[in-house]
Amino acid sequence: MYATFWSLVPPLVAIILALITKEVYSSLFIGIVTAALFITNFNVVSAYTTMFGDGFIASLSSSSHVGILIFLVVLGTIVVLMNKAGGSAAYGKWAQEKIKTRKGTLLATFALGALIFVDDYFNCLTVGSVMRPVTDKHNVSRAKLAYLIDATAAPICMIAPISSWAAAVAGVVEGTDGLTLFISAIPYNLYSLLTIATIILISCLDLDFGLMKKHEDNAKNGDLFTSGTVTADNSAMAPVSDKGKVIDLAFPVIVLIISCIIGMIYTGGFFEGVNFVNAFADCDASLGLSMGSTAALLITIVYYLLRRVLTFKDCMDSFPEGFKAMISPILILTFAWTLSGLTGNLGAAEYVSGIFEGSAAGLTGMLPAIVFLVAIFLAFSTGTSWGTFGILLPIVVGINLPGNLQIITIAACLAGAVCGDHCSPISDTTIMASAGAQCDHINHVSTQLPYALLVAAVSFVGYCIAGFIQNAWIVLVLSFVLLCAALFGMKKFLVPAK
Repeated sequence: MYATFWSLVPPLVAIILALITKEVYSSLFIGIVTAALFITNFNVVSAYTTMFGDGFIASLSSSSHVGILIFLVVLGTIVVLMNKAGGSAAYGKWAQEKIKTRKGTLLATFALGALIFVDDYFNCLTVGSVMRPVTDKHNVSRAKLAYLIDATAAPICMIAPISSWAAAVAGVVEGTDGLTLFISAIPYNLYSLLTIATIILISCLDLDFGLMKKHEDNAKNGDLFTSGTVTADNSAMAPVSDKGKVIDLAFPVIVLIISCIIGMIYTGGFFEGVNFVNAFADCDASLGLSMGSTAALLITIVYYLLRRVLTFKDCMDSFPEGFKAMISPILILTFAWTLSGLTGNLGAAEYVSGIFEGSAAGLTGMLPAIVFLVAIFLAFSTGTSWGTFGILLPIVVGINLPGNLQIITIAACLAGAVCGDHCSPISDTTIMASAGAQCDHINHVSTQLPYALLVAAVSFVGYCIAGFIQNAWIVLVLSFVLLCAALFGMKKFLVPAK
């Protein structure tokens, strides 16, 4: 079964089961069991050993994975501290006075996400914790909040030269200036740019369709969850201080951003003489985020103690509460990483690469569109955008394409990776968006999917055009016009789900 279509069956099993049963833990576990059985040719004892040795333990032994888990726990603790200090409540009151409409709330959520362009994990959890009280007061559904978070985080990171995503892309292709390729590809990254345009359009014009329309209609009547599933108990994070001010939320967030940036450029050698851009390109994002968030946590604790809004005991009690708040995303991430690792051991990357390399030589103008579709499929099946462009980018760069066609094809690869990542229920960033919004994960996936597929369809047409015209401005204008027509068409003709 190695490097055959069967290598993609385990993640597909997990995805299909998750969408049918609306239960993500068991679906991922069955996918993991399926992968282990495939790897060992259905030897049950060997499969059981493989599931743990090459699966769970291997995924949790990865330094990058452990770094992300540390970052999650630390971030959860900071969120608990901000809530206990009354910072979130104070910001909610301030925002309620300043933001008078649902439209303003939606745009403010997007704006905050756009400002936090350093890392998508950081973006998802920070924007969710800060804006959740505000969106709740303006009757914005948790599904809509999760969509705004998810649709801003990865796309904004994918068009920001200073981000962990830029660093990941820059490090993928050896022997080339990866950061220059990344920057050159930004104008052609249609999925990311059109997703951002979609957020602005649907927020300003109140355009919703499908399941999201149902969630939003229910939210306007007071039901923020639709399914009735409250995904977190906030009682442990209720304010213990009545002295909270907006600065008690703003200060930790600002310190967190600065600390994470410093942490990442430190791991890239900035303080050893490497220039800022190269330091960011060569950074260890996982290590940098862990170090930066931990420094921000310590500074936040000292700040709250000096402000006397929290006692030392309140601060220490926040650690286990922050960990508990992150148990669900940690579990899902662990399962998703394990499934992804076992799928890799089955040769999924080699299978997809072989098909692509075998057919790419004879393609010219349609190559960007085809690369876009292949990247979507691979990212959707494996749940990882970084892994997807890690597989496909060296292949694309290795093909000697004329003119701007190579840049357009690279952009199509990056855009497809983000799109497949958005659509996949086993994607880590999708999981983080659900966690940030405290939204039921399957609700988030099912409500986001129509929007992601709509933008993907428009992007595909855009790449068909780009392969022949090769002019960024013309392609962007035509794609945007098509997007507007598609959104209004969906609004007018698609019957909302009941």
